[in-house]
Amino acid sequence: MLKYRLFDLCLSIPIFIVTLPFTLIILVVNYYYSNGSPIFLQERVGKGQKPFILMKFRTMKVGTQSVATHLASSSSITTFGNFLRKSKLDELPQLINVIKGDMSLVGPRPNLFNQKELINERSELGVYNVLPGITGLAQINNIDMSEPEKLAKIDANMIENMSIKTYFRYIVLTGLGKGSGDAIK
Repeated sequence: MLKYRLFDLCLSIPIFIVTLPFTLIILVVNYYYSNGSPIFLQERVGKGQKPFILMKFRTMKVGTQSVATHLASSSSITTFGNFLRKSKLDELPQLINVIKGDMSLVGPRPNLFNQKELINERSELGVYNVLPGITGLAQINNIDMSEPEKLAKIDANMIENMSIKTYFRYIVLTGLGKGSGDAIK
């Protein structure tokens, strides 16, 4: 997967630099709407099931219970957070995770440690042998973490069939707005 790490760096560093002014504007606006830290930090399961701290723009109210998105209430989402989620701009800080080597641009979405069923399914299929990603096959096909068995199979399929072509395809499709992110109740 070394070749993908090189692509991750060659893409994420310039994207980070180009979007930095926009990111700073979002940071200031989100500070106003979030009534607290505009950045959300959360421990997630990484490669080899090692923990790492995922960075995102905060889209939910401070104090919202730390659960998978599909288990959270839509009333927890802030007004600006709703826009950030729909536009996928809430993911911009994850470029730092990619640059640090915690994540890849393409890979299985990192889950929480309390998602035991998903951890078991992914473990059986070797999904934790690769870095988690910002986007991937499940994301562009609207498969979220509410279906652990299905998600793990899609992730394993993506990993098994990963090529330079599919790596870039997932990035382009995500950039074009394919996929709607995790469902929320």
